[in-house]
Amino acid sequence: KVHEDDAILAFLDLHPIRPGHALVIPKAHHVWFEDLPVDLATRITTCAQALARGMKRLYGVERVSLFYTGIHVAHVVPMRHVHDVSSQAYLAGGPDTFTAPPQLPAGEMAAIAEALREAAREG
Repeated sequence: KVHEDDAILAFLDLHPIRPGHALVIPKAHHVWFEDLPVDLATRITTCAQALARGMKRLYGVERVSLFYTGIHVAHVVPMRHVHDVSSQAYLAGGPDTFTAPPQLPAGEMAAIAEALREAAREG
């Protein structure tokens, strides 16, 4: 356990991407991260930021990743390599390179942005 308060708990991942990989979870059950009440999501993020600052000092890394995998669990990972928390889309040139996926045409990007704005407004 690396942090606990009345609303959240942070602890080390049993199968870490890198040493220090921590999970931050709410004590109240919420299936999906988008269902977290705003104040609870803020507490999780605030805890993750404190862990990230500590990881940077402890591990001497430039970047720390924060991500949710769809559920309410936040992962905080010190990144030693560009692909520590990466997608297959970035690995096309091999594991020691970074490949930018093809860029979508401007019109398609604009249509996606508009559709996403509308979907987000609808809740």
